[in-house]
Amino acid sequence: MELHNKTAVIYGGGGALGSAAAEAFAAAGARVYLAGRTEAKLNAVAERITKAGGFAATGVVDVLDAAAVDKHLSSVMEREGKLDISFNAVGVYHVQGIPLAELSAEDFELPVVTYARGNFITSTAAARVMMPQRSGVLFTLTTPGSKLYTSVSGGFSVSNATVEALSLQLAGELAPHGIRVICLRPDAIPETTSLGSHAREVFGFRAKLMGKTLDELFSEKPPLGKNTSLEDVGNAAVFFASGKAGAVTGVVVNLTCGGVTG
Repeated sequence: MELHNKTAVIYGGGGALGSAAAEAFAAAGARVYLAGRTEAKLNAVAERITKAGGFAATGVVDVLDAAAVDKHLSSVMEREGKLDISFNAVGVYHVQGIPLAELSAEDFELPVVTYARGNFITSTAAARVMMPQRSGVLFTLTTPGSKLYTSVSGGFSVSNATVEALSLQLAGELAPHGIRVICLRPDAIPETTSLGSHAREVFGFRAKLMGKTLDELFSEKPPLGKNTSLEDVGNAAVFFASGKAGAVTGVVVNLTCGGVTG
């Protein structure tokens, strides 16, 4: 029970990645607060957690609304008195597969602005709560798109690089307050496409433009011979949230099965 008596808020907690992290945190002993826009999805995850013997509560929150995020965190603090973990797993549909020279400015900027704003709002809101405690762990999520210059991923690669830069800046500013910042960088996770994730639409559209099926798009394996799994992400999240990783901050954790280095 590495996270016994810890309080965790997971934004995008009803999605594939968010629920994987939430269930892993709960299994490790954390009290989990799921936040997101779709109440039914949040409730389904909360039900799985409670049936497994954990604690989960839900709240409908738009991470692009700073006031709503602050209000939700205030309610968590009223109930728990502390915040130990903040995890942003919110995803947004965006266009991939079209070269930048053929992409509209609107399609380019949508993921850049949305991911940057959402992570900025949730991370800084959590930081303001954690600073008086002088402890806490903030998580962000990106992909290898930040490293691949041939990804044809529209604005998504830029959004990933932006979130990674934001994470490093937050780590530097918050370390003196005892707050750690961890950016997890998994590669494409095929199983998310069958779990209601926006990834199915994103990669489905990209595959169609490339004349491939979704299965064909995911058929090439990284050097380890397997794709990153949701379990991999959950396990990494638990480890880096725990005291075992207490000396680690300001890192981008490579969970790509060797798909990229560095």
